[in-house]
Amino acid sequence: MSAPRAGRFLVVVAVTVVLALVTLLLPAREEPPPRTGPMTDLRVGLVFDVGGRGDKSFNDAAYAGVSRAREELGVHIELLEPSGAEDREAALRLFAARGFDLVIGVGFIFSSDINEVARDFPETNFSCVDYAPPMEGEIPPNVMGLGFREEEGSFLVGAVGGLLTKTKHLGFVGGMDIPLIHRFEAGYRAGMKHVCPECELHVGYAGTTPEAFRDPAKGKAIAVSQISAGADVLYHASGTTGHGVFEAARDMGVSAIGVDSDQYAEMPGVVITSMIKRVDVAVFEVVKAVGEKRFTSGITSFGVAEEGVSYVSDGPHAEAITDDVRARVATISADIAAGKITMPARK
Repeated sequence: MSAPRAGRFLVVVAVTVVLALVTLLLPAREEPPPRTGPMTDLRVGLVFDVGGRGDKSFNDAAYAGVSRAREELGVHIELLEPSGAEDREAALRLFAARGFDLVIGVGFIFSSDINEVARDFPETNFSCVDYAPPMEGEIPPNVMGLGFREEEGSFLVGAVGGLLTKTKHLGFVGGMDIPLIHRFEAGYRAGMKHVCPECELHVGYAGTTPEAFRDPAKGKAIAVSQISAGADVLYHASGTTGHGVFEAARDMGVSAIGVDSDQYAEMPGVVITSMIKRVDVAVFEVVKAVGEKRFTSGITSFGVAEEGVSYVSDGPHAEAITDDVRARVATISADIAAGKITMPARK
């Protein structure tokens, strides 16, 4: 080994040890042992996003995906919930240093960390939900990004809102003001305009840092302002900040739309539907791909056609959606899958 390479190796080892010590403050949580299955030797480490497990949204959907892999495939899984930027990288490195077969980061915020750690552990497979590819250079060969066409699912709930509104004013509350969340807003607006050209959308974002995804007080304040301006159907894409949106909707007698998972239980009778982003499906599929030796680098995208995004359209959690609305949105969904409806341009 050349001197420069040897030096880099020692630095990587030293950093990994230090970060692992930091991560002892957040010990990995091992889930119940796997049942018998075809992949009992496979070890998967999942690192949660801001908001953590129990957010009844994005993180819980990812957890559902690895839990399914444990139940159906016999995969061994462990979990880590970081408290900050340093812990995110530490968690990824810890799982990689322990020889896990696949390390998953939940959320775009892991993208740069995963790129860095993947280069230091070329024998480990990495995956990132809502992965943002590097601005310069190639995606590392051991990284599979999981992407979603959020604008398609948001288009569906925008149509629902446009068909149900009585005031012709809708609201959108975003978490962090970034291109990813802009896609939710753009799809929601386009869906609303598709069925209600005269409708107006009121928009607000909770902030410009990751903390914007866990600020219910800010979410409630934005929602109150939008409701006061006439909005009677509010959609959020803001993590646990969205609970404040639900509280405002409840207090002021309007409707809300959840995101990522079915969020009806967060505020029964207020949440009329949710945009479902099948993070669970994507996570399960990447685990299965590793186990079947067909893991590839790049970005795998999930949209309406792949059943990667949808919305809660029936059952007790969607009582406000009439048969007419359901039929109209079903037609829209089929047209999106067939490419007959043009989605807003991605930024």
